[in-house]
Amino acid sequence: MRARDLALGYGSSVVVRDIDLDIPWGASVAVIGPNGSGKSTFLRALAGLIDPMGGTLEVGPGAVAPVSTAMVLQATEVDRSLPVSVLEAVRIARYPSTGLLGRMSDEDRAAVSDAIARVGLEDLVRRQIHELSGGQRQRVLVAQGLAQGAQILLLDEPFTGLDAVSRDRTFEVVASECELGHSVVLSTHDLGDARDCDLVLVVAGHQVAFGPPGDVLNSKVLAGAFGGQIIRLEDGTVFLDDPHHQHHHADGVPRGTHGVQP
Repeated sequence: MRARDLALGYGSSVVVRDIDLDIPWGASVAVIGPNGSGKSTFLRALAGLIDPMGGTLEVGPGAVAPVSTAMVLQATEVDRSLPVSVLEAVRIARYPSTGLLGRMSDEDRAAVSDAIARVGLEDLVRRQIHELSGGQRQRVLVAQGLAQGAQILLLDEPFTGLDAVSRDRTFEVVASECELGHSVVLSTHDLGDARDCDLVLVVAGHQVAFGPPGDVLNSKVLAGAFGGQIIRLEDGTVFLDDPHHQHHHADGVPRGTHGVQP
């Protein structure tokens, strides 16, 4: 993926601008920034859901065939009257090739089974979606993305509110996709998530920084993006103070406030 002087927004309103970057195949990229900074807008542009307002964006430059993308949103509450099982939900991802009433091929069935196994939900394939925990529902959505067989996986805040098991499974998916030569771009409010990726894009209505975590996650860059939302300790460690996105895991450790050295 390649962007040059990219500006994105809706109608006549620019949400994020001055994006200039190259994302190689097989890379994981974290997009961080305060609320309203353009993280989700950038993902939507990569998915082809919105067109650039200015500059250029190439997805899959140099590829010999069209590049496919899959975008995974955050899980939400599910209507309890909706009779959809885990298996049926993941099968939906194959509808573009089978049609709504089409027969699934061996390839389709294998893609669905593999996706479910990769997120660790094999024992819950017959369970109704509304019976799952929030973390399990999020894994179903990730499985939908995987079942599409896309070369680029886009995850919009995939770790928010996840239990430890679901979080680990999702990180495993990110790593395995990169090992396959695919690229993964995820938005997050957690510096720990960003630090585990190959590259980090920091936005605040514009591109603040882009590069490896060791070059980007420092007090100067974070202060430029988050302003008063950062806290500096006496030893120089910087934390993000973002109460709207803090959440806890089974170990009781809050996420969303991970520190980085200056």
